[in-house]
Amino acid sequence: MSTVPQRFEILVVPEHVEGRDSAHLAEAAIRSGVVRATGRTGVSGYPRYVGDGMEAEIDPETRTVEALLVDGAELDYGLSARVSDRTDL
Repeated sequence: MSTVPQRFEILVVPEHVEGRDSAHLAEAAIRSGVVRATGRTGVSGYPRYVGDGMEAEIDPETRTVEALLVDGAELDYGLSARVSDRTDL
């Protein structure tokens, strides 16, 4: 039985940023926020997380952001959302 993580840090980065190294992504991020589990499932079927002006649905297994609103709006083209590897949240 797997446990769903209770929080994640989301980094909003320009799409051209490559790699998954958290330090590199954090440097390139134009916005970040810590989201916490709501206990609900989103439309995508994945757990919902909210916090710091962000609402996200995240696949906890792959750590993929499946849906995201920032301040109530979708991301502009050319931006992507990544989950940070930080564990000290």
